[in-house]
Amino acid sequence: MKIGMLVNTDKCLKDVIGITKEALSRGHEISIFTMDSGTRLLENVEYSGLCRLEGVSMAFCSHSAGKECIDTSLVPRHITCGSQFDNAIMSNESDVVIVL
Repeated sequence: MKIGMLVNTDKCLKDVIGITKEALSRGHEISIFTMDSGTRLLENVEYSGLCRLEGVSMAFCSHSAGKECIDTSLVPRHITCGSQFDNAIMSNESDVVIVL
C-alpha cells in the first residue's frame, strides 16, 4: 500500500515519525508532502532525515517555505522543492492520504 501524508502544521513531529516508521515496518511506502507551517519541520533533522529511509519520498511547497522564511538551502536534496502540483500527484498516487 502507498500512504500519502499531507503535513500542514509543525505541531505533529512525533506523529509523522511514528506513522512513517510503523508504515515502513508493515511494508508500506510513504509519500510526505509538507506545506504551510509544516514547512518549519524541514529545519528539524529528525523530520528531514525521514527522506533517507527506504520507502519514503518527500516534497514540500516552495511557496509555503518562502512565507515561513525557511532556509531551503539546508533541506536535504532528496526532498523535492515543489508546488501544489506535487501534492496533487501524491494524492492521486496514494491508496490513502493522512492529513496532519
